[in-house]
Amino acid sequence: MLIDLARTSAAVAADSARLAKIRHLAELLGRVGPDEAEIAIAYLSGELPQRQIGVGWRSLRDLPEPRQVATATLTEVDEHLGRIKAQAGAGSQAARKELLARLFGAVTRQEQSFLLRLLTGELRQGALDGVMIEAIAKASGVPSAEVRRALTLRGWLPAVGAAALRGGVDALREFHLEVGRPVAPMLAQSAPSVAAALEKVGGPAAIEWKLDGIRVQAHRTGDEVSVFTRTLDDITAQVPELVEAVRALPETDLVLDGEVIALRPDGRPEPFQVTSGRVASKLDVASLRETVPLSVFFFDALRVAGADLLDLPDEKRHAALEAAVPAELITPRLVTGDAQEGEEFFTDAVRRGHEGVVVKAPLTPYAAGRRGAGWIKVKPRHTLDLVVLAAEWGNGRRQGWLSNLHLGAYDPETAGFVMLGKTFKGLTDELLAWQTEQFLRLADGPTDEYVVTLRPELVVEIAFDGVQRSSRYPGGMALRFARVLRYRPDKRAEDADTVASVRALLF
Repeated sequence: MLIDLARTSAAVAADSARLAKIRHLAELLGRVGPDEAEIAIAYLSGELPQRQIGVGWRSLRDLPEPRQVATATLTEVDEHLGRIKAQAGAGSQAARKELLARLFGAVTRQEQSFLLRLLTGELRQGALDGVMIEAIAKASGVPSAEVRRALTLRGWLPAVGAAALRGGVDALREFHLEVGRPVAPMLAQSAPSVAAALEKVGGPAAIEWKLDGIRVQAHRTGDEVSVFTRTLDDITAQVPELVEAVRALPETDLVLDGEVIALRPDGRPEPFQVTSGRVASKLDVASLRETVPLSVFFFDALRVAGADLLDLPDEKRHAALEAAVPAELITPRLVTGDAQEGEEFFTDAVRRGHEGVVVKAPLTPYAAGRRGAGWIKVKPRHTLDLVVLAAEWGNGRRQGWLSNLHLGAYDPETAGFVMLGKTFKGLTDELLAWQTEQFLRLADGPTDEYVVTLRPELVVEIAFDGVQRSSRYPGGMALRFARVLRYRPDKRAEDADTVASVRALLF
């Protein structure tokens, strides 16, 4: 019943504790029928199985009076939303509005509120993937690691959760890596130096250049090549250089992980904005290719010659990569346990204009979609990817712009964000204008107040000199001399650095 989801959603939103959220969700999932499990998980995750149905705020302004008794089932609601999406051509807008009125007129006030927030993307209740994964595991009695692994292969949590509830571990093991369907990329933790990273991994490791490009995942089956970003968007048409490079390889069944980057004639990288602008553009790609050519470097292989490699250790995956890809298309790499040798490799990478290095433990499997403990990034300065929680209207020459940013780190325990401080440094006039437009779109309340609260969606890369203890902010710490480097539209809010990562830098 839809009312059960509406009540559970309210309970999850009201409870700030992660374990309590998991308990509420698991209790509901334990009662959902097998035919409605996928719908329930999608709705409670704030998603629609149909993705988009062509309905905006304007269509939802005038709602009919609610029913007094709850009778709507999830299947009925989902089928109704499917009919709304199917409307096309002349008169489709009026037809959608009529169907919406029927749907909202057939549910109670609490159900109306739930649907309204679901359809407008406002269902912020803390049921992010991490919480939902644990709830699915609890309700189905399977290890959460099995749910996570299946999710990396299928990419759609509602389908994975429904399988777990239906058939447990055996059903989850039926998911395999599919060429053409991207998996969430493995992410790296941070360390202040190569020596500290080597100490974390506990011995000799591979050290690779960290390029300041766009993360890509290349899939090939036969002559068909598809390319996806770290957010799983298809950019095949925008990166013909990469498509040609992969199509030229002798192996025809591949999934590779790497980066595309715009390089200058001397081999040094262009600024990140140049690479990201080139990759983002869908217009006149042929001309852009002439003026801003892209280079590709691969650093991991997830599938070679039809064999899935996700569960193999890093050293074996890299051996498979070297066998399938020529050296000039592989990210430079050094294997060593010597901290001084590693620091020299790091210094050389930075001198060449790159971000730093990634230190990789040799026995680490590919932890898709997670910050694996076996990958550790080292940069020449302290940087964090944080989420903008609010902004303040500027004054003086910044009058009329939203300027001072309130910065937050992700807290997996609460599926929320913890404020670490503010900054207005590093913002150009162009960036101020852009972010003001974006912030007004993300405003979560009045925009005429001095501080405008935002939906936590925009990720920004922040440079800073250190982390210090502070009673001013709820996390008990604050960034020193924080300044904006760039926005990261390629990252989701839940990909931001965690409170634990920040706390590890506290001195």
